[in-house]
Amino acid sequence: MRYFFTADLHLGHKNIIKYCNRPFKSLDHMNKTLIRKWNERVKPEDTVFVIGDFCFRNSSGKKGEGIKVSASYWENILNGKIIHIKGNHDKNNSTKTIIEKSVIGYGGKRVNLVHKPDFADINYRINFTGHVHQKWQIKRIAKDWNRFTDIKLIRFTDCINVGVDVWDFYPITFEEIHKRYHKWLKKNHHE
Repeated sequence: MRYFFTADLHLGHKNIIKYCNRPFKSLDHMNKTLIRKWNERVKPEDTVFVIGDFCFRNSSGKKGEGIKVSASYWENILNGKIIHIKGNHDKNNSTKTIIEKSVIGYGGKRVNLVHKPDFADINYRINFTGHVHQKWQIKRIAKDWNRFTDIKLIRFTDCINVGVDVWDFYPITFEEIHKRYHKWLKKNHHE
């Protein structure tokens, strides 16, 4: 059994192709590619953490804003057990998750999983996020930390975007993320 991480698939969401300049000719092309790449890597016994925006369900009937299928439709096509962390587009898509963030321990590290980088937790050195699509893959974020004093303190956390747009539309393993993160640390002269 292996663990995978991903975000921002937006299965069934036609307009995401133009919003994020995704290299797909049609909604069908995007959906089939995302499904194929997922199932190439993920086996039935694996677990995938989807850190928000799994699919987009059209309940309004507006053209381009998704197709009328539920999250379970996609889950039945995809391999593995899926754990959903709520994203900003997961209100009406029937993922029915109540998990807004989660902390995992893996490879001797504790990692916070949260969809929006704005909600990254500075108490963890690493946060796996989504939401920003193709804008960046890894980013250091500074936040005020004034819990016990009036003195202004700044703490840092590193956010790693696990969204499909920056990982060639594949779900990724902790080891792949860790390797890329250490390369980024070296390149940016961080400790």
